[in-house]
This record gives sequence, structure tokens and C-alpha cells, in this order.
Amino acid sequence: MAGLELLTDQGYRLDGRKATELRKVQARMGVFAQADGSAYLEQGNTKALAVIYGPHEMRGSRSRALHDRAVINCQYSMATFSTAERKRRPHGDRKSTEMSLHLKQTFEAAVMTQLFPRSQIDIYVKILQSDGGNYSVCVNAATLAVIDAGIPMRDYVCACTVGFVDETPLADLCYAEESGGVSSLALALLPRGGQIALVQMDARLHQDHLETLIEAAMTACKGVSKVLDEVVRQHLQEASVLSRE
Repeated sequence: MAGLELLTDQGYRLDGRKATELRKVQARMGVFAQADGSAYLEQGNTKALAVIYGPHEMRGSRSRALHDRAVINCQYSMATFSTAERKRRPHGDRKSTEMSLHLKQTFEAAVMTQLFPRSQIDIYVKILQSDGGNYSVCVNAATLAVIDAGIPMRDYVCACTVGFVDETPLADLCYAEESGGVSSLALALLPRGGQIALVQMDARLHQDHLETLIEAAMTACKGVSKVLDEVVRQHLQEASVLSRE
């Protein structure tokens, strides 16, 4: 039943997209002057703000410092008004802690931390409006913010959430699809080398479908990377024009 609702016989989804079609991505870099790097990103109706501080000296306990690379500190939070249900979400709740850890693991695979020994890089991401694919949108926003901060990365790290309905992989799920009982998978990719930074699954999936779903997620991530690359080029163009004035 859920499958019939989420994908029509003509191959259209709830919001009119085709199975492999991504939601519209809009983004701006350098939205906070006080931070070392920042970015605002909309992917469909999911909106996120990412802010970067660092690299800087370790704060708090110096024993946490690593002699050969930087420590990446990630904090994920959701605005109280980000969903239809207005409930207070403390910073330390289980979901936020889990998401912060996933973001940390993702960016440890992409940022060239070995260039900044005994230092710390702080990545703060806040969901302002939630409509599915929160992890993916956070990764994409944080990637732009890290680039804005001038921190070297091995490659863009792009993420996308995909699901499986009626033997068909759906790219870039919205909230209605995520909550419709779809088997979904979130994947973060370094597109040039095809290196997977993180795979996250919250539901069971038959192993016969896993390869198809990972392939669909990788293709979707490559699509996202083209959009992010365009945003970075546009930002650099605007910055160079301003510097000449």
C-alpha cells in the first residue's frame, strides 16, 4: 500500500519528481562574517546552516590533542520550529549525539587533518526546517562551509538519502517518503575517487537490494557534487568581483 502511494504507475513520486530526480538545491556561502567559514543550504524544503571555527588551538583538556592531526568536533542541532511538532530538543539528546558522531566520522574521511597537528576544527550544523534527508543536507551544507573556511579537503564530501519502493530506488527522499515505511539508506561519498565516507541504515533491507541502492546513492551524490561545485565557483566569482571594486 505504501508503495502504491509513494510511486505512481507512471513513475512519479508524491512531489512530482521522477525516481532518480534530486530535490532542488540552493545554497549560499559566507553567510556569517564572524565565523571562519559558513554556508546556508536548502535541499527541497529541508534547510540547514553550517558554521566552521578553526583550525585553532585545542580548547579544554589539552590531553585530547592529537600530535599528528587535528581533532574534528561536530555539533548537530535542530531548531525548535524546524518541524510541525513544537518540542524542545536539548543539544545532548540521543539523536543529536548520534548525528554529531556521524558528521564527525564523515568529515574525518574528507578533511586533510594531518596538515593541522595539535589543533581543533569545530563544525556546527543546525537544521532550520526539516523535510527529510537531514543528515545528507547537513553534510552538503558543512562541505560548503569547510571550503569557505579555506580548510583543505581530499574532495567534496556529498551525501544523499535513497529508498526502495516497488523494486525501484528513489533518490533524495523527502519526509513523507522517509516516514512511509520505505527501506532507506544515507550515504556520504567523495565523488572523484568514489570513496564512501559513511553509510547509515535505520531499517532492514534485503541484501539483494543493497548493491542497487548503494549504486543509486552514489549516482545521486555525484549529482549533488556538481551542484555544490557550481555554488563554490559562483561564490569565488562574486568574491573576485568584489575584491576588484
